[in-house]
Amino acid sequence: MSKLSNIWVFSDIASRLPEMIAAGVALGEKVSTFVIGTEADINAAFSYGATHVYYLGDKDSQKITEDYSHTMAQTISAAAENTLMLLAPTKRGKALASKLGVQLQAGVVNDVIEISIEDGIRAKHMAYGGLAIAEEKINSPVAIITLSSGAYEVQAADTARTGEAVSVAFVEPASTIKCVERRAKQGESVNLGKAKRVVGVGNGIGSQENLQVAAELSALMGAELGCSRPIAETEKWMERERYIGVSGVMLKPEIYFALGISGQIQHMVGALGSQTIFAVNKDKNAPIFQYVDYGIVGDVNKIMPALISALKA
Repeated sequence: MSKLSNIWVFSDIASRLPEMIAAGVALGEKVSTFVIGTEADINAAFSYGATHVYYLGDKDSQKITEDYSHTMAQTISAAAENTLMLLAPTKRGKALASKLGVQLQAGVVNDVIEISIEDGIRAKHMAYGGLAIAEEKINSPVAIITLSSGAYEVQAADTARTGEAVSVAFVEPASTIKCVERRAKQGESVNLGKAKRVVGVGNGIGSQENLQVAAELSALMGAELGCSRPIAETEKWMERERYIGVSGVMLKPEIYFALGISGQIQHMVGALGSQTIFAVNKDKNAPIFQYVDYGIVGDVNKIMPALISALKA
């Protein structure tokens, strides 16, 4: 497969950077990574395969990710080459992508699941809530893509890898959003995309109190706990990072255990990468039973305690 001469990479979340770099290595001869942080962050980028690091300085609590768009745009423009930039599909990543799209007059495609460069840059992404896959061809000299989790396998870190590091002066944007306060986000950080086992809960769980039972079950299984979109975005019982679905996390575990989840296509798109799927739902006609390897028809709040007792035994 032919490769682009250079791929630009950035992630506002450190845990997503290795996958962005892995995509860059697969698609480009050179991988240029923007880094905001410490020397350890620079070395980490090299260890995962970056050939060049453009260092934007230490993290600044008074700056938000989008404030760096002018700096990145000028750096990319100075390279004077047709190129592709890959970003993590976070809220900040997509906001940065939109700004860079304007400043670089670049085509932008979000939540991409597959990239082809054989006949120009083509990007596939979910459409119609996951019912179809759309393919876009980006004809602008610079293409910008936010890449869905699970699209590329992360390379093992090699601390012997090194490359060229360049410090880049910050370019002050013409207008900014002033950051007046930062608060620690409630809840623990989780990366469901890397989990080997995942337990997912949906509306069938009934109440927020029942999540404690699901958490106990997932702990006994050695699994991470995820959820359907309503649990995270409507009820707000769990962090959005745990939402599984077409615009959430795309799973690739060995086991996915869905509890009280109906199985609408928007959710199943994020779960179909699982090797084995189990499900519990009281509705025997629930769509999820069309996708599972093993299913139980019954009340999830009766079956969870029974499973916990069996695992403890």
